[in-house]
Amino acid sequence: MAYINLLPWREQEKETQKKIFLIILASIAVFTLLLTFLIGLFYQLKIDGQNTRNQFLQNEITILDVKIAEIRTLNTTKKELIKRISAVEQLQRNRNVGTQVFSEITSVVPSGVYLTSAFKTGNVLSFEGKSVSNSNLSNMIRNIENSELLYDAKLHKITSSNIQKSLLSDFNMVVKVKSAAFEERLDKVSAKAGQ
Repeated sequence: MAYINLLPWREQEKETQKKIFLIILASIAVFTLLLTFLIGLFYQLKIDGQNTRNQFLQNEITILDVKIAEIRTLNTTKKELIKRISAVEQLQRNRNVGTQVFSEITSVVPSGVYLTSAFKTGNVLSFEGKSVSNSNLSNMIRNIENSELLYDAKLHKITSSNIQKSLLSDFNMVVKVKSAAFEERLDKVSAKAGQ
């Protein structure tokens, strides 16, 4: 007899294909989710690594900011020390100014001129005194102009008193002290002393 299949094989075939399709679809979905998770994990690890590097750099920047602040403080301290050193050096250079000024005064004051008082303000000397004649004062001014330490002599007044009937006249003079020439002179003196 002839074999006839009356079972609904087409429906079973469709059901089988449908199951295979759903399995393939589910496995693609699982694979896609797994791939998405792995890609997300990869990028999350990259982000975490970058955040770690950023935090490290931020910590190093903070440390460097502290060091920069210390350097600025040190620079300020250095400037203050340089000012103090220059002040001490200037005091050291000007230590014998009074002695040298008096020594120079004795060489520029000619005979016939008598100083009664001398005042120093900064690098300006004010003299008051008496003179036998005006030519002696002119000689004194010439001597000051030829001096290595003194310059710019200005005679402010010359007065003679008729009451005292003396031959001397009073005068008032202002003279400036050369600072650069004085320093060069000190260098020469210290060089001679060092030899």
